[in-house]
Amino acid sequence: MSALISSATCEEAAEAVTQKLGFDCHDVSPVVSVHNPFGLANWTQPVLELLIIAGAIFALVHAIRRFREGDPVNLAFWFAPLVYLFVTEPPLYFPEWFGLDKQFGFIFAHNIFTVQFMWDRLPLYIIAIYPALAQLTYELVRVLGVFKRGALAGAVAVAFVCQVFYEIFDQLGPQLKWWAWNDANQDVNHPALASVPMSSMVLFASVSFGVLTFLIVKLVGSKSADGGPRRGWSLTWRILLAGALAPPAMGLFGIPASFFGGDTPNVTGQAWVMGIELGLIWLAGAWVLFTQRRHESEPMTPFARIYPAAWVIVFAGLWLASLPEFLDAKDGITSDGTPIGSGLYTILCFVGAAGILFVLFSGRNKAKVAVG
Repeated sequence: MSALISSATCEEAAEAVTQKLGFDCHDVSPVVSVHNPFGLANWTQPVLELLIIAGAIFALVHAIRRFREGDPVNLAFWFAPLVYLFVTEPPLYFPEWFGLDKQFGFIFAHNIFTVQFMWDRLPLYIIAIYPALAQLTYELVRVLGVFKRGALAGAVAVAFVCQVFYEIFDQLGPQLKWWAWNDANQDVNHPALASVPMSSMVLFASVSFGVLTFLIVKLVGSKSADGGPRRGWSLTWRILLAGALAPPAMGLFGIPASFFGGDTPNVTGQAWVMGIELGLIWLAGAWVLFTQRRHESEPMTPFARIYPAAWVIVFAGLWLASLPEFLDAKDGITSDGTPIGSGLYTILCFVGAAGILFVLFSGRNKAKVAVG
């Protein structure tokens, strides 16, 4: 029986990708496995885990404080991304289980981290990154006062902020073997910017969090029948609905590029479409964010003050440590045989993140610092 289960979760493409990462996907635990954090494939992995998992815990503490103060939206931004995670991740890991193997094929595999779930395909830090990143992007935009312009303006700003912060991480991961994309998958993983599929950059790193933000703010941010904040089942079903609706809504934004698909995809045409979409995310998001008037800012919170800056500082350190191999790469491949990300785009994202933090911390003399 175990052999049958193993073969069902480790088909040929998955086996090839995981072997490049240094492990055998046939020899895995179906439920959970724990590994020595100091014996992982790369020393940066436990650093990454600490940043993300600590961020998720910090985000939960912050969300509970906000909830007790009468605002349930931050709490929704912790749990709805987990619903989104468990709707989207299993089909990505095991497309054959959902009848999507011919439509999508095998897309990518994570490396082995300290704690793994689901046949070692789902690291604990990946579970944590959903609420940590969602809270980071939402809280930045909320504290800047953008949501006073409405849910749509806030969602556009979140999509931009998420792009900037996430791609600092996304462009580095393949080089350090945090995960590996199935480069043979022409339908999903191409076109790509260096080692990162553009579909991931546009649809996941921006559109998904923007859509999720709009849904949460509209569903959870409204008042209950008694005029108070959402509580109990009224809050719960809205969180579940927002998390479940985000994936199909995200798919709508992939339709323009699909016109260049088919049996023989026009990769150049798809790249142009996704590039234009990415440019619009930058232009619209930056315009909404950087034109926000300072006196409309919300009080600063400990989470907004600490975690976004910590994210940028830690990833700047990881990038600096990885820079020698990045610069020595030949034809986009390091001496360790791993693909590098786009240096220019990463620099652009760091500049964007620095600009966002500058706007966050500047001109706040009129805004009182919040306790929670």
